[in-house]
Amino acid sequence: MRLLPAALLSLLTLSASAQAPKSYDCHRTPTPIHIDGKLTDRAWKSAPWTTDFIDITGREDKKPRFRTRIKMLWDDTYLYIGAELEEPDVKATLTQHDSMIFRENDFELFLKPLPDASDYFEFEINPLNTSWDLYLDKPYRQGGKADSSWEIPGLKTAIAVQGTLNKSSDKDQGWTVEIAIPWTAYTARLPVTPPKAGTEWRANFSRVEWPAGTVTPVELHGSGHPEDNWVWTLQGEVNMHIPEKWGAIRFVGKP
Repeated sequence: MRLLPAALLSLLTLSASAQAPKSYDCHRTPTPIHIDGKLTDRAWKSAPWTTDFIDITGREDKKPRFRTRIKMLWDDTYLYIGAELEEPDVKATLTQHDSMIFRENDFELFLKPLPDASDYFEFEINPLNTSWDLYLDKPYRQGGKADSSWEIPGLKTAIAVQGTLNKSSDKDQGWTVEIAIPWTAYTARLPVTPPKAGTEWRANFSRVEWPAGTVTPVELHGSGHPEDNWVWTLQGEVNMHIPEKWGAIRFVGKP
């Protein structure tokens, strides 16, 4: 019985750690990344993986069925993001740029280059390499509106499927994503300058996963939240647009 308080304290400490916003040291790469979706460049080997994504609400009964994790690097021109998504049945149908990509299985990122500003940027991509880039002057709950007219000049993206896209009769391993966003992408909306060692941005990353067997998940959207939402750092509710709950990207030098 004397051990119970210590055990309880340890459990509470672990719980608090899981709830706290996460941070990631984004190392500078000495060589540009070749964007082919495969994450095989030598520079990626020295970049650490994030912790595995968790359910957006933090509920223990909604632990992700499939693993999701990312890596990041940077240089004078780009922020590089590599994502690995375990998925036994990789599928996608949306091919129109600036479609509502979250209506199918997707990978999403949310970036706040100026931590003290209300503005931020969102990017979504699916296994067909179809993307949606948008800017928000503030979160929706504060009256913000999505501006899909923001485009990313010089953006590079690629997808690699470990399996067969849109073939449910076989079992896939998953899909990987590579994204290179130039620092100049943000200047049409915000005075963002390239980072240097010590710069810190706010960010979060998300994965939308629709129930197995759903042929047209677009029809389900709006009927509660039948989809799973898995994230890097906890939001506490099904809402990615709470920037104060995002984690931090810390730009550092070479590993």
